[in-house]
Amino acid sequence: MIGLMAVTFASLLILAVPVAYTIGLAGVVALVWSGDYPLTIIVQQIFLAADSFVLLAIPLFILAGALMETGGIAVRLVRFAQALVGWIRGGLAMAVVVAEYIFSGISGSTIADVSAIGATMIPPLTRAGYKPEQAVSVVAAASAMGILVPPCILMIVIGSIANVSVAALFVGGFIPAFVLAIAIIAYIYLQARREGMAPPPRTTLSELGRAFVGALIPLGLPTIIFGGILGGVMTPTEAAAVAVFYAAIVGLFVYREIRWSQLPAILVQSAVVTANVCFLLGTAAVVAWILAVQQIPALLLQTMTSMSTGPTFFLVFTALLFILLGAVLEGLPAVVILLPTFLPAVKQFNIDLIHYSIVVVAATGIGLFLPPIGVGLFISCGIANISVDRAVRPMLPYVAFLCLGLLLVILFPWLTLILPRLFRL
Repeated sequence: MIGLMAVTFASLLILAVPVAYTIGLAGVVALVWSGDYPLTIIVQQIFLAADSFVLLAIPLFILAGALMETGGIAVRLVRFAQALVGWIRGGLAMAVVVAEYIFSGISGSTIADVSAIGATMIPPLTRAGYKPEQAVSVVAAASAMGILVPPCILMIVIGSIANVSVAALFVGGFIPAFVLAIAIIAYIYLQARREGMAPPPRTTLSELGRAFVGALIPLGLPTIIFGGILGGVMTPTEAAAVAVFYAAIVGLFVYREIRWSQLPAILVQSAVVTANVCFLLGTAAVVAWILAVQQIPALLLQTMTSMSTGPTFFLVFTALLFILLGAVLEGLPAVVILLPTFLPAVKQFNIDLIHYSIVVVAATGIGLFLPPIGVGLFISCGIANISVDRAVRPMLPYVAFLCLGLLLVILFPWLTLILPRLFRL
């Protein structure tokens, strides 16, 4: 049964069938061939996978990201980021990383991050002398880091699966994201020095002040969201609803960059993305159920514990696995299928669940942009209108530095745990 499911999955993946259908059809074929289980299991598992109050935050954050992408918020945040670091050697590329850190802390959606930051920053980067593939690599690496900056859809899903506080995951992602951002910025600086790029003129205090004033309204949103969550005023789901309301008010009435006629298209686009995410969760849940009833998690756990010499090896192994599967399975299905399998080992090795979850999120983010098959890299290349082949070589050093940052997060758990413990989450 498991062998047939694996062969079906691999065959459909090679035929370029969309991942959600690949996973779902593999599960259906396995159940039909077995004949030991009713096919109503499929509907039941798909329903149960999405039947969670916590997951209600997903469509709300997706809608908030779409509203901010259209409403002019991303552009103002990018200008502020350019004023902050644009005067350093390689500063324009560094501004992408800073802007992604800020914007990702508002949108919650990696797709919204790549689309907004990529569309805003790739043209200026190419005009400044960066090759298109270099510009794409910078945006892709920044977006891979940005998945750690809350709010994050993957963190919401992990919180639902592992029964861990979503607020604690949100807070725990800030410092690891900063570590990965510093790793990317370090490579950008080294590359700029190697290529002899001259530093741009230093930003004046008045220019920085104007950029800050322009970004003040967008920066108010993460303040409200995280102030409300950390203060115990709002749950993450309620914070997502506030984000939608705030983004709509800003886009429609303050900046007036969203026209009323655009709202139906934005709502439809958000609904489609939400449906894709929920369908992925559902089909992955079917496969996870099949693996569970076939005792695969117990067998895998026994194998891993016999191989592993300690928690560090287990964390590194997990990170490598989720990087690879994040590229193939687009992240969410990999988490739904594998995370329940690994949770007993996490407890056995006495690894903090928040730390483990953040490592999984970081690894999945890197996998989404792993050349040449990461779906995030395809989106970035589509924005720049170049083939993925051109972006593979310049992207590899960024992947190496991201992995170095992830290794630091693995080796020093306090980077993840200091803030959740400080806020007693």
